[in-house]
Amino acid sequence: MVDRGLLGKKEGIVVSAKMNKTAVVEVERLYIHKLYGKAIKTTKKFSAHDEDNKCSVGDKVIIASTKPISKTKNWRVEKIIGKKRIIKEDDTSTN
Repeated sequence: MVDRGLLGKKEGIVVSAKMNKTAVVEVERLYIHKLYGKAIKTTKKFSAHDEDNKCSVGDKVIIASTKPISKTKNWRVEKIIGKKRIIKEDDTSTN
């Protein structure tokens, strides 16, 4: 049996979940410059298929490559690693 996601898996943070069944995931990459030896951080955004619309902004997810689903979607959300914690503040003003 062929493993889905054979070409690669990436870990990133959801930056947009406004579209239906789609989440935009920002993946950060760190590499060393060949000539200068300096560490360079780059980010790239991927549109990933989220079948159940479970992702929300700020969630940490693993995306896996898949066959093209639409013009821009070649990835799918495989697993949600961590949900964003929502902190509710009480209105404790003394006025």
